[in-house]
Amino acid sequence: MIEIDLSIDAAGWSELGDPAALARRAVDATLAVAPETPGGDFEIALLLTADAAVHDLNRIWRSRDEPTNVLSFPAPSQPWTPGPRVLGDLVLAFETVAAEAAAEGKTLAEHAAHLIVHGVLHLLGYDHGTEAEAGEMEALEVKTLARLGIANPYREVAA
Repeated sequence: MIEIDLSIDAAGWSELGDPAALARRAVDATLAVAPETPGGDFEIALLLTADAAVHDLNRIWRSRDEPTNVLSFPAPSQPWTPGPRVLGDLVLAFETVAAEAAAEGKTLAEHAAHLIVHGVLHLLGYDHGTEAEAGEMEALEVKTLARLGIANPYREVAA
């Protein structure tokens, strides 16, 4: 079983309707598609916040002085700790996510779900640092999003 510890500290996220249900669907779909997932009970912390908070985290942890849409912080393995295994933390930035969704003609919920899927894959150890890694990760995202009824965000759009 997976526990999602959801915190919301930016008003705009209310546009999602039921953020907890959206997060649950996105996380469950990702775990159903990812070929290797942790066994047993575990938890993910998800913070839906504003650009300013993500900007600070991005500057501190990644030395990038700008906001970004999603940050993933995988937890170190702690096999000796009782209770659910902490998989890590995800943080989404409202203004950036909303602007990207509008620019791409998506709903806020669709884009937020995609970013949660993307972040969970990072927590599971996937990355996109090389072309091969990016291809593998994008294929998992597309398959997961299809389970959620969300179109392929990587498809080529005819001009």
